[in-house]
Amino acid sequence: MELKGCVAVVTGGASGIGRALCQRFAADGARGIVVADLSEAGAQAVATEVKGLAVACDVAVESQIVELVRRTEAAFGPIDLFVSNAGLATKGGAEAPDADWQLNWDVHVMSHVYAARAVLPGMIERGRGYLLNTASAAGLLTEMGSAPYSVTKHAAVAFAEWLSIQHYEAGIRVSCLCPMGVTTNMLTVDNPHVNYLKLTAVSPEHVAEECVKAIREERFMVLPHPEVKEFYVYRANDTDRWMNGMRRLNKKIRGQF
Repeated sequence: MELKGCVAVVTGGASGIGRALCQRFAADGARGIVVADLSEAGAQAVATEVKGLAVACDVAVESQIVELVRRTEAAFGPIDLFVSNAGLATKGGAEAPDADWQLNWDVHVMSHVYAARAVLPGMIERGRGYLLNTASAAGLLTEMGSAPYSVTKHAAVAFAEWLSIQHYEAGIRVSCLCPMGVTTNMLTVDNPHVNYLKLTAVSPEHVAEECVKAIREERFMVLPHPEVKEFYVYRANDTDRWMNGMRRLNKKIRGQF
């Protein structure tokens, strides 16, 4: 898929990866860009940069996703590319409050479900459409500092896989973005596991470039950190050995940062 002339929606578009994607889509000649974010002011700032439309949207609320799609179609016509990118970070393990578990589930999983429900019927009718879902390397490996984040990112990867398998013959293409550390607001937290991710963090612009490459190639997995693929293969080949290595790394991180 080429971006020139397309209509693209980006959730979490006011900053970080979302902003970089909006800027890159504009540079590549997208006809209409909709910047959706909880922060209406932030969305408007980016929309002004890319000559697009800003929409305040809480992706955890299905009716707001439906309204986002309605406003996009009213302004630009059918959606060619929907980027379900919004995310958040919370700490904790099994002891984390139910509210944190639910929030992670709603933002990292159900938002992708709501987006698919809203755009797939039209895309299937037209015989073409693209979904780019942001997950995380945590969805392929694990995030040692947060069980709610890790678990829901695994689910995000699983749902993207299902969408790609189920709707490929209908002309729908799906890519799943799985980065490690990216220099966004999520990496400003002072936390041992976050500090470890800073060591190999890449820029949002690098991530956007990798996403555009994947979209053009219609490739499912987007890995801005190539080592993630190596770790993923290692995990599959010898899971127990990989987990022992992760236990050692976890201990080192907690003692060093």
